[in-house]
Amino acid sequence: MRCSIAGSLELIGDRWALLIVRDLLMRPTRFEDLRSSLDIPPATLATRLKRLEEAGLVVRSRYQERPPRDEYRLTPQGRDLWKVSIALREWGDRWDTSGYGAPTIVVADRETGRPLELAMVDRETGERVPPSRIELRPGPGAVESTHRLLASRKGASR
Repeated sequence: MRCSIAGSLELIGDRWALLIVRDLLMRPTRFEDLRSSLDIPPATLATRLKRLEEAGLVVRSRYQERPPRDEYRLTPQGRDLWKVSIALREWGDRWDTSGYGAPTIVVADRETGRPLELAMVDRETGERVPPSRIELRPGPGAVESTHRLLASRKGASR
């Protein structure tokens, strides 16, 4: 089945790729800073950064010639993964996947200080849509198997 989730996982589906994106979203940009923050073997980091660069999620620029040193920045495509990171953090906090018993990072409104959460909103009105009103429909790129799968789930909400 053709699937945007499967295609996305091909690019960012391994642990290191998502953690690199997470760190780049929080601003460490230099190879050594990323290596230290993630406690990742240098060869693994280099391989993942190269793959993210080839996929158009990261750009590399030289900041020092001798010895050669590069920094990495997310492209607009890479920065757009912030919602994925926030969704994974919310899920992990809800189910305490870190084992710490409490969130390690809180996403908050800069002006009010109140915690924020991701929500499904109507693109036209900006209003929040409750889960009971959400349905999955075939998109323009859907193949027959997608139509069949969604038809078999008609009326189910997620």
